[in-house]
Order: sequence, then structure tokens, then C-alpha cells
Amino acid sequence: MEIVVTAVGPDNVGLADPIIHLLTAQGGSIAEIQMYDHDEAQVFAMMCRANIEPGAWQTIREVMTQIGQDKALSIRVWSPDPPARQGRRAKIAICTTYQQATPRAVLQAVQEGVIQADVAVMIGNRQRCAGLAEEFDIPWHNIGDSQGISNDDELVQLLDRYAVDYVVLARYMRILPPDTCWKFAGGRIINLHHGLLPGFPGFRPYHDAFAARMLTFGATCHFIIPELDAGNQTINQRTFSVAPGTKLDEIIEIGQQENEPKCLVEGVRRVVDREVKLHFHRIIANK
Repeated sequence: MEIVVTAVGPDNVGLADPIIHLLTAQGGSIAEIQMYDHDEAQVFAMMCRANIEPGAWQTIREVMTQIGQDKALSIRVWSPDPPARQGRRAKIAICTTYQQATPRAVLQAVQEGVIQADVAVMIGNRQRCAGLAEEFDIPWHNIGDSQGISNDDELVQLLDRYAVDYVVLARYMRILPPDTCWKFAGGRIINLHHGLLPGFPGFRPYHDAFAARMLTFGATCHFIIPELDAGNQTINQRTFSVAPGTKLDEIIEIGQQENEPKCLVEGVRRVVDREVKLHFHRIIANK
């Protein structure tokens, strides 16, 4: 079985060694290692993907907890299909800000069985989507202050509390800090960008495409990784075309209400169904 181990904490010597030694001692085969070590930030971060025998799962989790305590590291051991799941569907968290059409589409896709997962929690940095969570009987938490600035430590605590497998950023208009990305690295954070990447990044892709006199607009569903925003992490893209002279407001309306929701739903479905996965910052087919 495949597992992903992430470790984040104050920089020090010999932090990776006990993690790697434990995995190999338990018969694990290392498939991928990514590390971040910047002296000026004094932060250590690591993501290791390995293949292990199912019988080693519990031992690895227990010993990793001890390593984390000994080395002052925040360590998480996760698998897309752990033995303890016993038929339980994957759990996802939906993070929102203002837009409701996109998170609603994910909730409906789960309800209708298109996405074979359960929504464990909805988290917002604004209160706008609280009613949507209530409508679908999903726990709701607002982690934003009066200005919408999110409490990222609380976000991590909630994701751990609800034992979330995948984090879905459904037009969540906050940038996750690098340490949060590292804690849930390995293809666990799915983002919707409301423009076609790599051509139209940034916060105003509709406006930028409109200014470039484009007649085709789109959205991109991609994995979030700690140090890169997009690129080879694209899971799904969806486009729509308009006639010359179509107003920008109409284009945005079509994008937000129709195109973006469909793009994200299909992207989440591909990940949950394990059709694709992230490997060394690239999307590969999971055969």
C-alpha cells in the first residue's frame, strides 16, 4: 500500500534520518522524497512517499508519532487507502470564501454519488457559505477575522480533527502558507483557479483574458504544492467560448455559475477515484 509521510518543524540536524530508517526497517520502498531546508527561515519540511506492507501501517504510525515528539516535528502519516478505512469513503474538506456555486456543485456531486467521498467539514474565511453548509447538514467553521484574514493554525487543527483526506479549495480566496502546504503535501490539496493556466494566472484571469480579446475562457483544477503555484499539477481544465462583443459581466457569470463548478467536480472525482496522482510535482495516471 502507498503511504505519504510529511514532517514540518524547526530546522535541526538529522531530522530526516529516523523517518527514512523507520520506513526501510519496516520493509518500505521509498518512491519519492521532497525536502525544504532554508537556513534563513530555520524551517525543515519533508514529504516522503513509500510503499509498505499493510501489516506495517499501524507500527509506522505509532513510531512516527514518537519521532515527532522526540524531534519537535509535526508528522502526519496518510494513505489514500489505509487498512483501517474498511470500506469508509474518503473524507474531504471544502474551503470557501464568497462563491457558492462551486462548493454547491461539489456537495451535490457527493450527494448524487458522482464523487465517491464524504464531506467531513466546510471551512470559510468569510461567513457567506455558512447557510450552504447548513442546507447540506455539514459542520461549518469560520476561521476568518472581520477582515477575512484566516487563522491558518486553526485550519490545520480542523483538518486533523475531522481526519480529512483531501482539502478542496472551492474558490477559497486565501493563499495557504508553505508550512500548511507541506503538512498536507503529496496530492492532498486540490485548488480551483478561475482561469486557464499557465496563460492566465493571478486574481483577475477573466479580466486579463478579456483584455487580450480572447473568445475562449476557462478554469483549471490543480494540485497545490508547497513551492509552486501551478504548471505540471493540472488535474482538469474546462473551457467555454463566447461570441465577439459578449460583455465581461456575462462572461464571468457563465464562468462562475457553469464552467468553474463542472471543472472542479470532475477534478475532485479524478483524484478521489485515484485516476491520477501527484509524483515529483507532476500529474501521472494511477494505473
